[in-house]
Amino acid sequence: MRTILLLNPKGGCGKTTLATNLASYYAVWEEANVVLEDFDPQGSSIDWLEMRPEYLPPIRGVRAWEGGTRVPRSTDYVIIDAPAGVQGKALSAFVRRAQTIVVPVLPSPIDIRAAGRYVEHLLHLGRVEKKQVKVAVVANRVRENTLIYQELHHFLKGIGVPFVTTLRETQNYIRAAERGVGIFELAPSLVAHDMEQWEPLLKWLRSKRSLPAA
Repeated sequence: MRTILLLNPKGGCGKTTLATNLASYYAVWEEANVVLEDFDPQGSSIDWLEMRPEYLPPIRGVRAWEGGTRVPRSTDYVIIDAPAGVQGKALSAFVRRAQTIVVPVLPSPIDIRAAGRYVEHLLHLGRVEKKQVKVAVVANRVRENTLIYQELHHFLKGIGVPFVTTLRETQNYIRAAERGVGIFELAPSLVAHDMEQWEPLLKWLRSKRSLPAA
């Protein structure tokens, strides 16, 4: 069973977008049994699942903020949508459950500073320090031809964890979210560029580099 944790240092960074799109990718393209655990009381991931058409590959949702996180033994992937800015013992508890952590970061000075502090804290947690959990960052909602993106790109390159991809700002994610689908389930001609941007993240997640040291 593979467990992938989505974390961010503050709200609005696109954590739920990454969680729901990862869940849909594994359900559709790998025909995997996927569980999406939503720990955020806002319930955005669960709202997305409730809109998901019945004819699409199923994804099991867990209202984890209400308590209880047991998943079927047949589960292939658990995607954990954690609350924004989780800290302290709660953060340690999430990290204990994860094999891989993905942190989305927005291109703004506030988000860059917050991400720097958050990732530094993650790197000093025991399981991460011992490489029992792997961490990567993703630049999210990016307009590439901007000065702030160049600043974000430079920052993420030197943060001390893999910077695996850049995801552009596009209405495609909004269109998908409104329908309870992932971008991998939209018309290929509409999302070809987005799928290209996702491939480095998916490739990293498929590699041994994203898994705990043996």
